[in-house]
Formats: sequence, structure tokens, C-alpha cells
Amino acid sequence: MKAARPDPGAGAASASGSASPSPSRAAQEPYGSWPSPLSAELAASLDGRPEYVGTIGPEVWWTEPRPAEGGRRTLVRRPADGGPRTRDLPAPWNVRSRFTEYGGRPWAGAERPEGGPLVVFVHFADQRMYAYEPDAPGGPAPRPLTPLSPVGGGLRWADPVLRGAEVWCVLEEFTGPAPTDVRRVLAAVPLDGSAAGDRSRVRELTDDRHRFTTGPRLSPDGRHAAWLVWDHPRMPWDGTGLRLASVTADGTLTGARTVLGGTDEAVAQVEWGTDGSLLAVSDRSGWWNPYRVDPDSGTAVNLCLREEEFGGPLWKPGLSWLAPLPDGLVAVLHGQGSSVLGVLDPESGDLVDAAGPWTAWQPTLAAHGHRVYGVAASPRSAYEVVELDTESGHARVIGAAGVDPVDPAHYPEPQTRTFLGPDDREIHAHVYPPHHPARRAPADELPPYVIWAHGGPTDHVPPVLDLHIAYFTSRGIGVAEVNYGGSTGYGRAYRERLREQWGVVDVEDCAAVARALAAEGTADPDRLAIRGGSAGGWTAAASLASTSVYACAAIRYPVLDLLGFAEETHDLESRYVEALAGPPQTLAVRSRERSPVALADRITAPFLLLQGLDDAVCPPAQAERLLAALRGRGVPYAYLAFEGEGHGFRRADTMVRALEAELALYTQVFGIERADVPPLRLDTS
Repeated sequence: MKAARPDPGAGAASASGSASPSPSRAAQEPYGSWPSPLSAELAASLDGRPEYVGTIGPEVWWTEPRPAEGGRRTLVRRPADGGPRTRDLPAPWNVRSRFTEYGGRPWAGAERPEGGPLVVFVHFADQRMYAYEPDAPGGPAPRPLTPLSPVGGGLRWADPVLRGAEVWCVLEEFTGPAPTDVRRVLAAVPLDGSAAGDRSRVRELTDDRHRFTTGPRLSPDGRHAAWLVWDHPRMPWDGTGLRLASVTADGTLTGARTVLGGTDEAVAQVEWGTDGSLLAVSDRSGWWNPYRVDPDSGTAVNLCLREEEFGGPLWKPGLSWLAPLPDGLVAVLHGQGSSVLGVLDPESGDLVDAAGPWTAWQPTLAAHGHRVYGVAASPRSAYEVVELDTESGHARVIGAAGVDPVDPAHYPEPQTRTFLGPDDREIHAHVYPPHHPARRAPADELPPYVIWAHGGPTDHVPPVLDLHIAYFTSRGIGVAEVNYGGSTGYGRAYRERLREQWGVVDVEDCAAVARALAAEGTADPDRLAIRGGSAGGWTAAASLASTSVYACAAIRYPVLDLLGFAEETHDLESRYVEALAGPPQTLAVRSRERSPVALADRITAPFLLLQGLDDAVCPPAQAERLLAALRGRGVPYAYLAFEGEGHGFRRADTMVRALEAELALYTQVFGIERADVPPLRLDTS
């Protein structure tokens, strides 16, 4: 039975309607026992962020999460007159592609002389592409453009653009039962619906000689197409090629050639300037910078040479860090660790940043005229859709505006810090101390802290408002998010620290941050935990097996077995471990040396293991092997598996249960007394 909790709505109203007491007048209670108006339900209801911003003429469209509606994503439209947004796709439509399991840009749209815009999108349930005419009389339902797959979701589409009577996109087609039985090509889908029951009506624009490809980008005159490709064993941040081809009058591609990139150069984005120039984001300097590329010679001119990142890891096709403007300027995201929005003059190299409170932007830029649109957040605001008028310099929120569910006085203030690890290497992290406007702990008590290891591992976390973090800090439990070696945002050399060192550098860096917080008196050395999901789950589990730093761990949909991961995961990451742990001839040895499954006899600390049963990236078999290896050893653990959840939790009820279970773990292990925590049974069998 779930214990009663205070009414979060009443608590929020009370808190926001009164001034916060001074620290000297705040009530004294031990860390971790503070009352908080930020419930797990509130945190879950506001989870997720807008994605895939785009324009259809002067209208702005984007996708938005709906955790309370089974985790679906809807398509939101902001009219050209700036009026209230309308949600054009009600349930059950779910605008999300399963391309490479992580997805990709799932929609595109175009203006028409009559009848309003035409939109195409991918529906998650069947992975078919649909055409939608939101302004058509009678509000007709979306109509399918692509056929059902005989192997169940085995035809997947992403990164579309509309060209005449067709949709050009990238097609992922499964040819057998194994995750690696797959091919990917550029394809043209007729808009008349003739391919909805006939696969042969889909025109393939390229062959499948390259294992991975993004969707095409068409030049303003329609005579050229550009796209990115890469092959196993590389990941897209290791090395990609920029392909360029001519488009013939009958809509075929000819003369395809590689004009930029290679095995050691990662091109993150390609785009056409409004003047027909070819723009790309490449890390050939050691940092992702913007370039103008000569289509004939492949000569690339750096437009803004800085030790900053103007790009990032291409986990999904359709991400955009730059957006050309009609006047020749280019909107760009750039920075170290976090990205800010700026406007670049390619001729002079001058870069002017947009004013505003936002400190982190997502790679989903779009532009129309002199206006730029994106998704941004700050330590005081969650991700929202922002418009920048490049003529006036004015920026404003136009969609998914953050609504504070509780008094913002309960939000933590992140401290961006640099720690020293082994060999005095720098480790970047964001520290969120416990914070409550009306509570303080006894002067002689140090707070418990949880080290958060992000997923990827080729990814990073910026210091922005995260209600899942605030859920813990408002109760008196600190959080430190670590951008360990291997993270993006700090140049190629920093992210390549993890090459063949997964399970070593990430574990060492997280432990170094934890020990430093304890040594300086910020954290209680006896009440340290580690938490991570996906690759971060690997780091959390590996940390329990190879260090004695942590009293417990929360492990979410993790990698636990290097050999098993290479054999069981999806195609995109099926050879990722070669860069992370070593080539095939050494993988068995590295797996025995580092995998938590192989080192289960070294795990003694309690842990919580959370797993989606539909996870195709880190299948449940990994979790089951770890538990089998621990059977009979008396290690306390709880295992919660969720039907209908894949890699990463999207449903509100799942997130609520996961957050509450994690808090229950900490209260038990850290000796915290709370009456409002649902019980969590730790098994020792």
C-alpha cells in the first residue's frame, strides 16, 4: 500500500504565496528528511522536452511529449499569426520513428497555394509514414503513404523532406530476424499513397553500400542533394563522409561522390545556404566548427575557428546545429559543455550571441526569414521553444513554456566545476547541493550525494532545470552530474579519452568527483551513491564491482555484459564496443575484466535495477544474467521490470514508480527517516 503524501498542489500554492524564510529561521531537519512539494507525479508529468522544431512557411511546428498519454509524442502547430498553439494530432497518433531504435526526425511539411500545409509524419505504432492535411474540410484523418512491414516495424522512415510529388527520406529495412539483418538507403515515397500497399512503388535513390545514412538535403535550386554516411565499426562521431550528387530532371541521383570527411573526421551536419553554398559542421580541427565546402574540390574553409563545439554526436538523423538565413548569415549553436545560440557572419567570422536567460540549446534549429527557432533551457527553466528575431535581437518563448509546478525557491542552483582525476586530468561536472527554502540540516551533518553518470557514453549533460534532480535535492539529497572522459562538448581529444577505456576512465572520473566532494566536506563519505541509465547504468554497475566508494546504486536499463551487448543490441551500436573496449580479438578478455556480470562476486553494496521489457538496445537478458550471477550471495537488491517500456522510460506511471523506488533505496541505505516513501523490498536470495 502506498503511504499518503502531502497534496503537491496545496504545497505549491502555499510556498509560492509566501516569502522564503531566512536560513537562520529555517526549520532544522536531517538531510534527506525534508518535506518537498515536488512529488514524483509532478516530476513525471513534466518529463521530456520539445524536439524537431521546423517551419512550414511562417508557421512553427514541433513534437512534444505526453507522459500521461502512454508516453506518446504529439505534433504541435503555432499559427503564422502568432495565435495560440493547436495540437493537431490527438491520440492515438504518436509522432516518433524507431529508426536505428533511437529515432530521427519524424516529420516534414510544406506550404501549398491552396488547402493549407501538407504534413508527413511517422506513426510510432506501425512505423508507417502518413500524410496529413490539417486545414482540409472535414478534418480528414492522416492517410498512409508507406506499406506495413512483413516483419513488424521492419520498414522505418526518418529525416524526410518534401520534393514535388514525393517524400525523400532515409529508409531502414529489416531483411531478417537478427538486429543486424538490415539495410539503409535514401528513398522517394509517392505522396499519392500508391506505395501504401505496394513496396515496389518506393523508389530507392541510392544503393546500400554504406551501412548508415542520414536523409538528403536539397540545394535551393533542387539540382543537388547532400547527405552523410558512415560504416561499421565507426560511430558517426568517429568518422563520416559528406556525399554529394546531382539530381536529374526525372528525380534520380547521379555522380554521387564524397567531398568531405573520412575515417578520422566526423561531419555532424550538412546544409545548404540560401545562396546555394554548401555548409557543413566538421571536427577536422579537433573541434566541431562550421565550414563552407567547395563541391568540386572538397576544399573546406573554416568559418569560425574556435576551440568550441558547433556540433555534437549524431545519435539521430535530422539534428541541426546550424540554420542558414536569407541574408547570408547563419544561426549556430556553439560553446564548451553547453551550447548557446549565436548568429555568425560567414564572411567576417563575427559571432553575436542571442540575449536571454537560456544557457543550453538542443540541436534542433530552424529558420524562416529573419527569425530563428530552437529549444532551450536554463537552471531555472526547463526546455521550451524559443524564437529569436535576428533583426531586433529580441528573443522570446513561443511554445512549451515552462510552468513552475512548485515555488522555484525549491529548485537547486547548479555549480559547474572542474575536478582533477588520475594523472591530473580534468573532469567536468555540475554539482547540485541539497536546497530547501524552509529547511536546513544540523551544522554537524554532511549531506548524502548521488553521482549521476549520463548515457551514451558519447554524450553530455548541461546544467539545466531537471525536476528529477530537484526531486532529490529538495528533500536534502545532493546530486553531481559528471561529464566524465568520453563526453562530448569539450573537443575530440576529451571524448576520445574513453577509447578502449570504457569501464575504466568513466568509473575513475565519477569516483574522483565523489571522493573530492567528500574530501572537501561537501558530501558525507559514508553516504555516497551512484546512478545511471544505459551507458550510465554500465558505469554505475561497474563502479560497484570495481570501487568501494558507493554505499548503493540505482542502475537503469544498463549495459552489463560487453560480449552480450555486442551480440544482442541493435545494429547502430553492435560494434560500438570496439571503440569503447577494444577490437574483437581482445573483447572477450576485456569483458571478463570489466563487465559487471563477470565481476558479480565483487558486488556487495545494495542496488536498484530498473529495466524496460521492450528494450531493444539493452535487452532484459543483460539484467537477468547479472541477477543470476548474484543469486545466493546475499547481496540486497530490488529489480523492477516494466512492460511496454523500451530504452528510456516514457510513461508517467513508470517514471513515478522508478523515482519513488530510488528514493526508497536511499532512505533505507542512508538511514533516512521518511513517512511518505513507498516501501521497497530488497531481496537477498
